[in-house]
Amino acid sequence: MAGFFKRNRKTDLSASVSSDESADTDSNEKSSLLSSSSSEEKSASNDDLSFNKSMSVTETTPLKSAAGGKSDVHVHVDEFSALPVHDASILREQVQVPEFRATFWTLYRYANRTDKILLSIGFVSSVLSGVMRPLMTVVFGNVTQAFTDLGSNGYYDSAECSSNYTACNSSYTDNYSNSTSEYEAEGYMNDYDFNKRISTLALYFVYIGIADICFSYLGTFIVMDRGEVLSARVREQYLKATLRQNIGYFDKLGSGEITTRISADTILVQEGMSDKISQMVTNLTTFLAALTVAFVRSYKLTFILLSVIALIVITMTTASRYMIKYFRASLMGYSVGGTLAEEVISSVRNVQAFGVQDRLALDYDKYLAITEKWGLKAGLALGAMIGAMWFSVYCNYSLSFWQGSRFLASGELNVGNVVSVLMSMMNGAFTASHISPHLKQITNAIAAASKIFATIERQSAIDSSSPVGATLESVTGSIELKNVRFIYPSRPDVTVLRDFSLKIPAGSTVALVGASGSGKSTIVGLIERFYKPVGGNVTLDGHDINDLNVKWLRRQISLVSQEPVLFSCSIYENVAHGLIGTKYEHASEVEKRALVTEALKQANAMVFIDKLPEGLDTDVGERGFLLSGGQKQRIAIARAIVSNPKILLLDEATSALDTKSEGVVQDALDKAAKNRTTIVIAHRLSTIRDANLIVVMSKGAIVEMGTHNELLDKKGEYYALVQAQQIDKLKEEKRAALLGQTDTPEDEDEKLIELVQLPELPVEAVEDLKLVKTKTNASARSISSLVLADRPPRVEEKYSIWQLIVAIFKLSEPEHHWMAVGGISALVNGLGYPITSVFYANCIAAFQQSRTDPSSMRGTVDRFAGFFFMMAFVEGIAFVITNGSLAFVAQRLVRRIRYMSFRQMLRQDIAFFDRDENSTGALTATLSRDAQSVEGLSGATLGQILNAAVNVVAGLILALSVAPKIAIVCAACVPFLIGCGFFRFAMQARFEEQIKKSHGKSAAQACEAAAAIRTVVSLTREDDVWNAYHEALEAQVKISRPATNKSAILYGLSQGIGFFIMALSFWWGSRFLRSGEYSTTQFFITFVSMIMGAQAAGIVFSFAPDMGKAQSAAANIKRLMDSIPEIDVWSDEGEVLDDVQGDIEFRDVHFRYPTRPEVPVLKGLNITVKKGQYAALVGMSGCGKSTTIALVESFYRPLAGQVLIDGHDVSKLEINSYRSHLAMVQQEPVLYAGSVRDNVKLGSLHPEDITDEDVIAACKQANIHDFVASLPNGYDTLCGSKGILLSGGQKQRIAIARALIRKPKVLLLDEATSALDSESEKVVQAALDQAAKGRTTIAVAHRLSTIQNADVIYVFDNGVVCEMGTHQELLAKGGKYSELVQMQALEKTA
Repeated sequence: MAGFFKRNRKTDLSASVSSDESADTDSNEKSSLLSSSSSEEKSASNDDLSFNKSMSVTETTPLKSAAGGKSDVHVHVDEFSALPVHDASILREQVQVPEFRATFWTLYRYANRTDKILLSIGFVSSVLSGVMRPLMTVVFGNVTQAFTDLGSNGYYDSAECSSNYTACNSSYTDNYSNSTSEYEAEGYMNDYDFNKRISTLALYFVYIGIADICFSYLGTFIVMDRGEVLSARVREQYLKATLRQNIGYFDKLGSGEITTRISADTILVQEGMSDKISQMVTNLTTFLAALTVAFVRSYKLTFILLSVIALIVITMTTASRYMIKYFRASLMGYSVGGTLAEEVISSVRNVQAFGVQDRLALDYDKYLAITEKWGLKAGLALGAMIGAMWFSVYCNYSLSFWQGSRFLASGELNVGNVVSVLMSMMNGAFTASHISPHLKQITNAIAAASKIFATIERQSAIDSSSPVGATLESVTGSIELKNVRFIYPSRPDVTVLRDFSLKIPAGSTVALVGASGSGKSTIVGLIERFYKPVGGNVTLDGHDINDLNVKWLRRQISLVSQEPVLFSCSIYENVAHGLIGTKYEHASEVEKRALVTEALKQANAMVFIDKLPEGLDTDVGERGFLLSGGQKQRIAIARAIVSNPKILLLDEATSALDTKSEGVVQDALDKAAKNRTTIVIAHRLSTIRDANLIVVMSKGAIVEMGTHNELLDKKGEYYALVQAQQIDKLKEEKRAALLGQTDTPEDEDEKLIELVQLPELPVEAVEDLKLVKTKTNASARSISSLVLADRPPRVEEKYSIWQLIVAIFKLSEPEHHWMAVGGISALVNGLGYPITSVFYANCIAAFQQSRTDPSSMRGTVDRFAGFFFMMAFVEGIAFVITNGSLAFVAQRLVRRIRYMSFRQMLRQDIAFFDRDENSTGALTATLSRDAQSVEGLSGATLGQILNAAVNVVAGLILALSVAPKIAIVCAACVPFLIGCGFFRFAMQARFEEQIKKSHGKSAAQACEAAAAIRTVVSLTREDDVWNAYHEALEAQVKISRPATNKSAILYGLSQGIGFFIMALSFWWGSRFLRSGEYSTTQFFITFVSMIMGAQAAGIVFSFAPDMGKAQSAAANIKRLMDSIPEIDVWSDEGEVLDDVQGDIEFRDVHFRYPTRPEVPVLKGLNITVKKGQYAALVGMSGCGKSTTIALVESFYRPLAGQVLIDGHDVSKLEINSYRSHLAMVQQEPVLYAGSVRDNVKLGSLHPEDITDEDVIAACKQANIHDFVASLPNGYDTLCGSKGILLSGGQKQRIAIARALIRKPKVLLLDEATSALDSESEKVVQAALDQAAKGRTTIAVAHRLSTIQNADVIYVFDNGVVCEMGTHQELLAKGGKYSELVQMQALEKTA
């Protein structure tokens, strides 16, 4: 009888586990991500990971406590316990996140008065909707009584009939007389009276149906809409809270974790306060109302049946506790997974260059294994709960009929009462069972909210949003560090600054130089109040900066970092960010553009910007990846100087600039430094020779101080650094002849200004979607243009539902036998409904004998009650098997989808990642969301759908075979019910596609802000970022509302149609009962099986939102899986070179970036590098040097021409074999959140053969061994997310070690020593020179001292080579190279 009470509610029984959940921020969970055994690497295939041994991976997880225990459950270890109490408290304050216990009401914290009123209306509507079904049981009981009376030889008691009508007209709350004397006077029931009675009762069904449609619609729409609005506010508050946290918090927490929280956890929160809560309120109301009706009808029978309800409640409570426990463990298990994925995807060029896709994918899979383990336990707990509930339900049937027959026989109750109590209790039992899956979603939401609100509640040690703190009326810029002692919170065992004191007078320029890791960047971080010192203080104009307002302080300072960060917007908007907090922040567009343009001119950036099709409005792409390093740095400098700040902090501000740009920019910075305090950190000493004071640092202390000339005279540490960078010169006479004897220094400056006014080279690449096409004369079209014109446009593949089902089914192939077990069990579950209809009908038929033969009636009912009890065991066990086996399938599927999607992403060529829709944030969110959405239609949910499908088919067959005339009419109504569900599903699928794009955009914004948090807070962009995110979320809400409205209307209709079918069934069936064509048994078998079938059909499509999400997710997954890149690392096609010599040649190479086909980068490049040669590429930023390196690495294919190695076209070679002979060190070094050892071993081709001695040897070559050995944990020291725990120079040297351990035939150095101090650079350069022997080396360099010994130097200009030769030959030519050299001269200033 279950179908009567089963609401057409979305009963999401999925064991949905968000694998992208981030865990506790404690660093003990940040253990090695990178180590993987050789057997694991060999097991990675192109199609899938072998999952047959996955549980062994699960048992030994990578989440280890600080004590080294192998446990995937977090163990807290206080890493500050060894420090003095004062120091420990300061460091602990900066990183610890107090645990937050969220409750259900926490989810609604941000509801305002309007929200509360609307939610009240929504919940009241849900309550009224829940009352409808218990009212139906009263009407149903009276109809059954009428049919039973009719079956008792065609007579009825007119007095009883009158009583029944009275009961009907008074909302059916009056009890029938419990005496059997009412049957003493019998009268014949004529057609008119019987038809009138049935018609009246049928009308009540119609009224109830109409009311249910209205209330269901209102409740669903309001609660879903408010859920969208309130979850958006939670997202906003989480981002706001994240942006106000101190930097130490981010040192412990990867930006990927923040992304997955904001994209995955908030979805769980939204689901927990959307339609799930509405349905739970409705079901809870139905449960209570059903109990009320049952007590009114017969309190005795109700009390007896409450024992079964108690069993259901106990089962729910116990299982829910375990489900929450396992789900939280699952979230913790995947704590680092999102960060690892974000790190890897954001550094995909490095990943592909070293061919470590499979190794990193296996590391990622370790975290998926943890999630799978706990997710499976949660699924099994859910399966056990569902099985126990269905056991209870069938026990309730058995007990109801068994005890009800005794009350009937004794005359205490009549048939209508027994049926009403039975149906009410069954209704209550079913709704209680349906509360549990919704409760699971709500508990999931609360668990996710605990993590989110922990951040929201966290009091930041340095809160940039706080209004607390003084603001000075005027700032002169005098800075002093007094006895400062500093320890990084993320590395408490290393003291960076020890009793450090330095006074920086107002308006002076102070340069900090010294070895990497000496504490230079730390001083910048302290002045910006990124961290708190553990001793001493920092003052501004005599005021302790701890007493000043944080945001005000940062607005007095402009910072240009060593690795410049741009945001995914236009060049104009990026520079305008520097005006935030100034009087120009809200100036007119014209005034702001004038300021921005002037700043860009000063930074020597307008030269290349003017050549872009959209000029200042050109989008720079994610993290500015569409610009070269030098171009990004110039825009960052413009952003810093546009606000005319009081204090200027330049942390290697010109390290990525070519010499020509550096000269002009340095001149601009020198001008900007006048009348303001400037602190410069520089390894390129030519940039700081004019500083008022140069401070030489070593190991957190000052070694010597003075001006450039003073320090040269001392011939100490600084003198040694200068000598290391000194470039060999030709004789003074030759130099004078080259420059012209009459030229003065002023003339040289003038020449330089004239030079930079010449048209500059095109930018390497910028986003294509917003560019304006320019008309070109057909006869003048370039080779690149002609090639591009013949290329077909990229078309997104569309898939049918059947194609997607087949694709997902194939992904589950290893678990097909488990799916078969689950399917067979679901078949048994589905057959339970039709069998129930037979038992139920026979019991009702037996009740007709209650007056004539009570003992026979009891015997018949007892037999069928026994059958019900037997079915309780069969169905209970079948449900446990169904949900258990399908939960296993679901967890394996989710793990496989995530793993394969991750591998497939890493398979794609670099052009894929250049596209706007494939930003790091979007891809990381896709990994989380899509697998989670597919899981929503697997596991227990899939079992429910299979169950419903079997029920529909079996019920229809049974009904047609027993009473076809009734069945046909009832079946004709079912398509209306199915139609509502189908249209809701189709509409939801389209809606999900729309919402995915908008959610992806907002998630990318949040990810970008989290990844660039230092830049965001130094620019005080917190409010700006939040406002942009707020607008994106508001747009999402507006998009969602119409779709939510339509979905709610269709849902309401599907709810009410069930009552209409009941009304039609009774009205139509009563005619056949009256005529005697069908018996009561036949009618009830047909009615119950058909109604249950209709209810089950509604249940299938009540999963429409999940189906919509699953279809969209499956399409994304299949599209990704079907994507075959032009440069395919999975392909074994192509020639394999057994012996690579290393001859590199470019023959007339033309190239344009795929994302900007309008802008030519290389225009017929020709270069030749012989075996063993050291070739250097120099030239202006954006001239194509890094592009050349990318083409050698085969990241892209040239549009025309050839790139050759040993005379073989690179495009014809097997890509992995080819890249195995190369090693690359990038301009911005990329490290991962593992140990130093793991990061170095990543460069090796066969890590299983690499010993510690090999790692140490490579590190010694890169001059990093001594530093690593000095650390407490040595080579086991963690580098932090993206190497954040190391300085730029330290990261660079580890990256060099990683390249050297590879022992490549071709070494590619893209500004490989740009972040090194002079001392390290000299040693590393010697190591690189040594490493270059016997192998081909191609180096891109702006610091010309690093390439003066190159065998051949190519000077790039306008996409071609304009000069080539050795250092001396090019100097003798007196051309562009000579000009670059002169600008880097470090001789003593006059």
